[in-house]
Amino acid sequence: MKNPILNEIKNLVADRDMTLTKLADIMGQRLGRKYSLASLSQKIRNGTIPYKEVRLIAEILNYKIVFYDLEEKKFKIS
Repeated sequence: MKNPILNEIKNLVADRDMTLTKLADIMGQRLGRKYSLASLSQKIRNGTIPYKEVRLIAEILNYKIVFYDLEEKKFKIS
């Protein structure tokens, strides 16, 4: 079964001319602990990656997470 979240993160990383390995290294530096490609991939595949780490990925890649309110038809930026 395909994992759309993993594919999306891979595409965002590639758009920044970075590798998932480099992303995991930077995340480890920012989190102050060892963070490997294997652990990053496993969390994404299993759907267990914490939101704070998703936000960190967005920050490292210079993206902003945006929510769209379907009722009010407007964006909410986190």
